[in-house]
Amino acid sequence: MIDFRIGHGYDVHRFKEGRALVLGGERIEYSLGLEGHSDADVLIHALMDALLGALALGDIGRHFPDTDEKYRGISSIILLKQVSALVAERGYAVSNVDITLVMQKPKVAPYVDKMSENIASALSITRDRVNVKATTEEKLGFTGNMEGAAAHAVALVYKEK
Repeated sequence: MIDFRIGHGYDVHRFKEGRALVLGGERIEYSLGLEGHSDADVLIHALMDALLGALALGDIGRHFPDTDEKYRGISSIILLKQVSALVAERGYAVSNVDITLVMQKPKVAPYVDKMSENIASALSITRDRVNVKATTEEKLGFTGNMEGAAAHAVALVYKEK
């Protein structure tokens, strides 16, 4: 018997001048970055929430509060590794993850493969278990109006009983 659990994560960050744009652990060349306490990697934040949700462990704010200075400017890949360790501590393994970035600009297609590799490495899974894709909202809403970026993530974890 296998115990499967699925989690969904969602995150959003506002664009801000003077910040680096980091998505999926990759620095993206762009004039704006995302505002946040850590590196504001919206893609990784949604994924961490999906993994935590699958195990009913709350959300990233509970585990990595923005009131804690030790997380200021930290790489979200480091935090993802910590979430991966929580999954393993509970006897689960990550089966696969699927993440959708919602952002009007910049185009991230040239970075998607590297983002997937970064995520697979942080989760200690093979690259073929990670899917990263991006879409625009056809200039609608806050992402379409270039106010910020959002991401949705789904994660499946399992444990053999």
